[in-house]
Amino acid sequence: MGVLLTPVGANAAHVCIDMQRLFAPGAPWATPWLERVLPQIRCLVLQARERTVFTRFIPPRSADDAPGAWKALYRKWECVTRDRLDPIYLELVDDLSAFVPPASVFDRGTYCAFANGRLHWFLQERHVDTVIVSGGETDVCVLSTVLAAVDLGYRVILAEDALCSQSDQSHDALISLYTDRFSQQIEVASTASILALWPQA
Repeated sequence: MGVLLTPVGANAAHVCIDMQRLFAPGAPWATPWLERVLPQIRCLVLQARERTVFTRFIPPRSADDAPGAWKALYRKWECVTRDRLDPIYLELVDDLSAFVPPASVFDRGTYCAFANGRLHWFLQERHVDTVIVSGGETDVCVLSTVLAAVDLGYRVILAEDALCSQSDQSHDALISLYTDRFSQQIEVASTASILALWPQA
């Protein structure tokens, strides 16, 4: 596990991706590691509650409401469309929901948390130049969000032990991708290493 080489500045924000009941044990899209990474995510939130943003993945009302190729995905997974899914599954897991407010929540219907522009605008209004990323999944929504953050010019720090996925193999492959191919733009470090170099807000 890596360590940060330089301190995290005062203009950092923690972006926690999709820690929702939809991905908790027993849910339709359960991510086995979700509960394992919760303690590390809580530590990041506690470091800067007001500078934490939780994102939520919100499926369409029905497969027919999904755009383009998304229709095929939701025909396979009709159980997670909002016409069929209990709305409670869209909420943050209990361990994190209590932090809102002062933490903020942003919803979107695509893998990338920056896709609709609202998150980027929110961060820019607060002069954020660094995003510390946690949550899931390493190889889907985290991947899409992290690459967008790189394109937007943010310093990107991944809390490796605060990320989860349904696939050990894909998680490990993506951590290698982040560290080997994007080492100048994406830093991967343990939660403890990040906290040690991030002044408490």
